[in-house]
Amino acid sequence: MSERDAKFERFKALHGSDRAFVIPNPWDAGSARLLASLGFEALATTSAGYAFSKGKRDSFAGLGRDEILANAAEIVAATELPVSADLEDGFGAAPEACAQTVRLACGVGLAGGSIEDATGDEAAPIYELSQAVERIKAAAEAAREGRFLLTARAENYLWGRPDLDDTITRLQAFAEAGADVLYAPGLPDIEAIRTVCRAVNKPVNVVMGLRGKSYSVAELSEAGVRRISVGGSFARAALGALMRAAQEVKAFGTFSYAEDAIPATVVSRLMSQDKCAERL
Repeated sequence: MSERDAKFERFKALHGSDRAFVIPNPWDAGSARLLASLGFEALATTSAGYAFSKGKRDSFAGLGRDEILANAAEIVAATELPVSADLEDGFGAAPEACAQTVRLACGVGLAGGSIEDATGDEAAPIYELSQAVERIKAAAEAAREGRFLLTARAENYLWGRPDLDDTITRLQAFAEAGADVLYAPGLPDIEAIRTVCRAVNKPVNVVMGLRGKSYSVAELSEAGVRRISVGGSFARAALGALMRAAQEVKAFGTFSYAEDAIPATVVSRLMSQDKCAERL
């Protein structure tokens, strides 16, 4: 069994538990090494976090497939953990574009990835259901060939369409089309999350760390969730710490922020070229 196949099997197995696991979202190799050292069992890239690190907004127009996959490849190379990627809308409207994106993702060592049904067009932000399903079907066929865990995302709630029935219809159709994991970011509360989990027959991912209501791993597990991601919130937390430190220096001329900084010795150990760096 190849290294990537072994990671795929480990990643797939994580979704079979009766309790949710957390898959945090590093934005570069360094943050991946830090998160891996804390005992997480898998990682997922974040288009938002990557965009921030490049001085860009998280948007369809600002991020291309080549750079997203290059960032993912650096994260894969930095850790022994399975890595899943945020593959945006598959980088193309056509089903074949989604399939090709999955094939390329397999080629950089990813164990999985997500494709969403958002178009990036504010006038028509969500693909029609039939086209959305064909896109997932094509991606799922490529995923089966490449041993790749495909997550299908229904984006209604992120684009001003808070329609739970339509969201469930889409997730059910994506499951039928071959998606392995289902994800509807932005669900309003635990009852909506529970309703989604009961309505589908595949593992469900939810995102925490965004604005709005927050729930514990235990609460989400009880609701039926099997995977919890944090999106770009860890990257924003890191930027928040940087901003507070810089504001202190600029406004007061003091440097107390250093008391909370990670010791240089710890960072040095984490950034060792050994992918199996000792855990903290």
